[in-house]
Amino acid sequence: QVRLVESGGGLVQAGGSLRLSCAASEKIFSITTMGWYRQAPGKQRELVAVISRGGNTNYADSVKGRFTISRDNAKNMVYLQMNSLKPEDTAVYYCNVYPAYSGAWGQGTQVTVSS
Repeated sequence: QVRLVESGGGLVQAGGSLRLSCAASEKIFSITTMGWYRQAPGKQRELVAVISRGGNTNYADSVKGRFTISRDNAKNMVYLQMNSLKPEDTAVYYCNVYPAYSGAWGQGTQVTVSS
């Protein structure tokens, strides 16, 4: 069964930091590239960062240099360290495989950055 559970969101001031976590079912995690996505109010969901099973990473230009994706293969966990947060980073953040699988979307975790 596909299962992804995100946590770690919250309210933070601009310039602050948050660390998001994603617990993934072993069935997904053991074979695939993982990604963090986000959806801001009134906008389409967008890809933020991806990480291969071997640790290769790639980032959206809007977060490059501020966000860091990582994974712990032993624990089936994916993380997103977010630094120097901006109000435009406000969104619901989701993890999923990459490319995204429609049946794997979780509830996400809300990140709100105040100016």
